[in-house]
Amino acid sequence: MNMLSMALVHPNLLPTCNSNPVTFPSIKLKPSHSRPHVPPPIPTRFRLSASAAEIAVAEEDPPPSPQPKKLGVVVKPTGKPRLVLKFIWMEKNIGIALDQMVPGHGTIPLSPYYFWPRKDAWEELKELLESKPWISQKQMIILLNQATDIINLWQQSGGNLS
Repeated sequence: MNMLSMALVHPNLLPTCNSNPVTFPSIKLKPSHSRPHVPPPIPTRFRLSASAAEIAVAEEDPPPSPQPKKLGVVVKPTGKPRLVLKFIWMEKNIGIALDQMVPGHGTIPLSPYYFWPRKDAWEELKELLESKPWISQKQMIILLNQATDIINLWQQSGGNLS
């Protein structure tokens, strides 16, 4: 089928040289140098609007200052760091370790666990405390007395918690 016979069967298939838009039943083509793309308008149900009276009232009255909300949590002011003895209570051994508790930041381990009676945990704890010049003599005595009390309690119970 040649071009002429195609034109007789389909008259829209003839080549054209004009710049007028070519129309098809449901499509309309325009030259690409028309105006730039504009996004479709936002549906009215999503538009925000305010009357002039509402705007005037908003400009006259400053918004109320936000009231602090009361939460059910009491926050204590940051205290000073404390030394804490930690224990591992077992049937045949008791472990003793020293941590520093820093309020608001957690705990810092200052020693490994010393196990009694495997080794003399009390003596190892004493040497550790003496090596820390920032620990006072009074704190050292209190901690060693607490360790002694727990070791004696462990010995009396025979390693049983009940």
